[in-house]
Amino acid sequence: MDSLSTLRNWISESDDIVFFGGAGVSTESGLKDFRSVDGLYHEKFDYPPEEILSHSFFFAHTEYFYNFYREKLLCPDVLPNRAHIALAELEKRGKLKAVITQNIDGLHQMAGSKKVYELHGSVHRNYCMRCRAFYDADRIIDSQGIPKCTCGGTIKPDVVLYEEGLDDACIMGAVEAIAKAELLIVGGTSLTVYPAAGLLRYYKGDKLVLINRDETPYDGSADLIFRESIGEVLSKAISP
Repeated sequence: MDSLSTLRNWISESDDIVFFGGAGVSTESGLKDFRSVDGLYHEKFDYPPEEILSHSFFFAHTEYFYNFYREKLLCPDVLPNRAHIALAELEKRGKLKAVITQNIDGLHQMAGSKKVYELHGSVHRNYCMRCRAFYDADRIIDSQGIPKCTCGGTIKPDVVLYEEGLDDACIMGAVEAIAKAELLIVGGTSLTVYPAAGLLRYYKGDKLVLINRDETPYDGSADLIFRESIGEVLSKAISP
């Protein structure tokens, strides 16, 4: 039996599927990833992107941070792709129990997914550091310079910057979902960014599927590996 047929059978037989994804899920929507040869981290800026996207840089150079953030991380016209849509359909069928994502773009929810653990936060949630008032992404997009709350406080994106810790409740939810999963599908991630990549250690099953263009440190533990497009693989795997 070929790999796609095996995956289709596993999906058909499983009632507790979890998907763990990274930037490669959204590249099919036209977004750049971070670490590939044409990714964001290989572009030239005044500072390294890892430094710009850090907690200390945000507070030391807030206006520069926001100029970079608006240009590179806010993409209001980007739409979900076949991968997002296939996962939302699996959840609708009652098979997919959770999406765990390292992405901050909100495309899974836009496609219709309900149970999404956003390990690194979301560009769609922003809050005032003074009064904690909430703002959506449009407030950042439509502002210039440093976005301010009506109270005068600085608005900060609810995204996990370098030097910041992940949300405990989000991590615990993701760990519980992975530990209970019959089938774990991992897509579009190098599995080199910790602590997120370390969550795979909690999987106890025997159906680990990797869909990634390049090799990962977990290839040796995988039961199925695909190098094709995530959207193509998932669309074919869930089709009748």
